[in-house]
Amino acid sequence: MSEQQKGRLYGVGLGPGDPSLMTVRAVEVIAEADVVAYHSARHGRSIARSIAERHLRPDHIEERLVYPVTTGTTDHPGGYRGAMEEFYADAAARLAAHLDAGRTVAVLAEGDPLFYGSYMHMHKRLADRYPTEVIPGVTSVSAAAARIGAPLVEGEEVLTVLPGTLPEEELTARLATADAAAVMKLGRTFPTVRRALERSGRLADARYVERATMGAERTAPLAEVDPATVPYFSVAVLPSRVGAATSVAEEAGGAGEAGAAGPGEVVVVGLGPAGPLWLTPEARGELAAAEDLVGYTTYLDRVPVRPGQRRHASDNKVEAERAEFALELARRGRRVAVVSSGDPGVFAMATAVLEAASEDPYREVPVRVLPGMTAAHAAAARAGAPLGHDYAVVSLSDRLKPWEVIAERLRAAAAADLVLALYNPGSRSRVWQVGKARELLLEHRAPDTPVVLGRDVGGPEERVRIVRLADLDPAQVDMRTILLIGSSRTRTVRRGDGTEIVWTPRRYPED
Repeated sequence: MSEQQKGRLYGVGLGPGDPSLMTVRAVEVIAEADVVAYHSARHGRSIARSIAERHLRPDHIEERLVYPVTTGTTDHPGGYRGAMEEFYADAAARLAAHLDAGRTVAVLAEGDPLFYGSYMHMHKRLADRYPTEVIPGVTSVSAAAARIGAPLVEGEEVLTVLPGTLPEEELTARLATADAAAVMKLGRTFPTVRRALERSGRLADARYVERATMGAERTAPLAEVDPATVPYFSVAVLPSRVGAATSVAEEAGGAGEAGAAGPGEVVVVGLGPAGPLWLTPEARGELAAAEDLVGYTTYLDRVPVRPGQRRHASDNKVEAERAEFALELARRGRRVAVVSSGDPGVFAMATAVLEAASEDPYREVPVRVLPGMTAAHAAAARAGAPLGHDYAVVSLSDRLKPWEVIAERLRAAAAADLVLALYNPGSRSRVWQVGKARELLLEHRAPDTPVVLGRDVGGPEERVRIVRLADLDPAQVDMRTILLIGSSRTRTVRRGDGTEIVWTPRRYPED
C-alpha cells in the first residue's frame, strides 16, 4: 500500500486537564480526524475523552482502548507485563486496521504524548509503518509549577523527573541530589515517595498538586497530605532551590550569623578525588542543602556556586581553625558543609572537626561525616587491582608526626608484606621523603616490585604509570600524586591491547 493510500497517525497532547489549555494544532487535528482513540480503565470513563469532548463530532469513529489491568495484580500467565504487552499489541492492531483503510487516526493523550504517556506504546508499534505526527501538550509538571506559583528551575539548575514507582532507596538518592524535582505516578506510591522525601531531607520543601487545572484541583504542602486521599493524577514538586535560598537568606538577614530556622549542624563531606562524577548522591545532596560551605580553597572551587549559600575558603594549613569556624557557625544555627577531597576520614577534615567538637563549647553541635571515594581506591581502579589483598595506608608527611614514626611504620608494613598506599608523598618543601621511603622498602622488597603512580586521578591532568620500585624517581612525585607499592605477590601483565595492569592475588601461598 502506498503512503498516499495509508491513513495518518497523530499522537495528540491534550494538556493537563483544562480543555482551554489544548493547543490550536491539537484542536485542528481532532476536528480533521476520522478516528479518535483514547485509553480508559474498565469502568469506561476516559479523562482524555472528557478533555477533548467539545471537539468530537457525531460521525467520529471512537476507539476505546480499555486497559485490562491498572495495577500489578493479574491472572495473566505473563503477569502484569505480559497482560499489558498483549493489550498494546491488540490496540495497535486495531488502529492499524483503520490506517490501512486510509483513515486518519488521532490518539488522545493527557499532558504530552511522549511524556509518561500511553500513546508512546502505539507510537513505537506504528510510527515506522505509517505517516505520523506528534502534537506536544502542556505537561502536568508544568501545570503543577504554575499552580503552586513557584519556578521549577532557574539559572543552571537541573530538573529531575521521577516516577513514584521507583524503589524507595533509588528515590531517596535521586531526590537528595536534585536541584529541583517532580515525582509522577503517585496514588498508591505516595507513602514511599513521602518517606523518600523525608529521608533525603527534602520533605519540608515538597509541594503536592492534585489534578492540576481540573475541577477537583488541590494543592498543599506535601507533608500535610493524607496518603489515603491521593489519586494517580497527582504530582510531588520540589521547586527551584534558588528562590527558596534567596528567601531564607533574606529572612536570616542576608549575611547575618544566625541560621534561618532550627538547630545548626556540621556535615563533613567527601568530594572524592576529582570532579562531580566521583561524588556520591548523599554528598551532592548535602552540598546543595548547606547554608555555608567551608573548606580549603582548591577543594571548595570544585563545588558549584549556588545562590544564597555562603562560601568560606581558607589555606590548606589551617585545619583546626577551619574546623572551629565551621562549628561556631553551626552553634549559631547555620547548616554547614565542610568539604574534603577524597574521603574526609582519611588524612582529611573529619578528624579536625571531630577533635574540636569533642571540646567545649562545641560538644552539643551535631556533626556527621559523609564518606567519599579515596585517592588510593581511585588510583588502584585505574591501574587494575593492586589493593586486592591486605594493605596499609601511610602518610609520608612529617608536618604532624616525626619522620622516625613514619620510617618505623614503613618498615613494619614492608616486613609484613603488605601492599602500601602512600599519601602526601612530596611537596615544594618536602622533597626527600620519597627517596628515603624507597630505600627503606628496598630492604624488604625486590627491585622489580610494581609501583603505581597515580597523579590527578579523575582530573584533567590525570596520569597513571606503573614502574619498578628500583626505578621510582622522587622528582616525578608531588602532592597530587599517590603511590601504591606492591607486595611480594603483586603482579603486572601487559594485555593484548598493549595496556599494562597490576593486581595483587587474593590467594596467599600456604608455605
